[in-house]
Amino acid sequence: MSKIRTVFMGSPDFSVSTLRALANSGYDIVGVVSQPDRPAGRGNKLTQPPVKVAADELGLATIQPQKLRQPEAMEQLRAWHPDLIVVAAFGQILRPDVLDLPQYGCINVHASLLPRWRGAAPIQACILAGDEESGVTIMKMDPGIDTGPMLSQKSIRLLDDETGGSLFARISSLGAELLLETLPPYLRGELSPQPQPSEGATYAPMLKKEDGLLDFSQPAIQLERRVRAMRPWPGAFFEWQAAPLKIHKAHVASGKAEAGKRIIVDDSPAIGTADGILVFDELQPPGKKPMLGKVFLSGGRVW
Repeated sequence: MSKIRTVFMGSPDFSVSTLRALANSGYDIVGVVSQPDRPAGRGNKLTQPPVKVAADELGLATIQPQKLRQPEAMEQLRAWHPDLIVVAAFGQILRPDVLDLPQYGCINVHASLLPRWRGAAPIQACILAGDEESGVTIMKMDPGIDTGPMLSQKSIRLLDDETGGSLFARISSLGAELLLETLPPYLRGELSPQPQPSEGATYAPMLKKEDGLLDFSQPAIQLERRVRAMRPWPGAFFEWQAAPLKIHKAHVASGKAEAGKRIIVDDSPAIGTADGILVFDELQPPGKKPMLGKVFLSGGRVW
């Protein structure tokens, strides 16, 4: 595929597997587009997105426009003369002038089984919803949000203890593999994009920090899913002693307790919910390292 001039667009860790897979498979990556550096960590140090780091390691030219529609960004994109644009969690919507630029269009690696969970946070959404499976869709992009016709799909079963982080890693690898399987027949004209099903579409909006807040007026099973879905970011939490208490692992216990009432179950901290009890197996008090629930109680804390 060395003659196919390819531009890659992506930003987070999820995108890196796909970028490396393309580079290692001989695709002629003429340029990479990633998000600008952002403040991160406790010191708010300006940090490069993972794709920028990987592109530098691979010796690939990279631009990081605030918006792809900026004249200088579009000028560079046109100067690369791409035959194909591959997108994986880029973080910006592509306008028609970008979608129409390459001969083979813009191909997206999307982390769900479309049309279910279009949008920015499909991995967390499927865990929150209690889905039994997830997967990857390779699609040809159109002006809508993940509404374009599909080239291929591959599904995986969710594990009982699946977290946002674990599913992120599994789907990232799966997406890279499926893209490499899909591109050759597509570029040869042997694989045509098929419209998405007209039914079953759902939307997963971008996550916010407050999405990690646990609301104990909900059933325990929904809260347990939220703990797993929001790990590692934004993380599940609730207010305790006027500060956020982070919850890393939890499980559902039978029984009843008033919603929001703090109790102890099997020597671990727990709270009543609208239906069932949520037991905290691993949590993190403010300013402390993560600890087991039993260790949390043994510290003499008033629970």
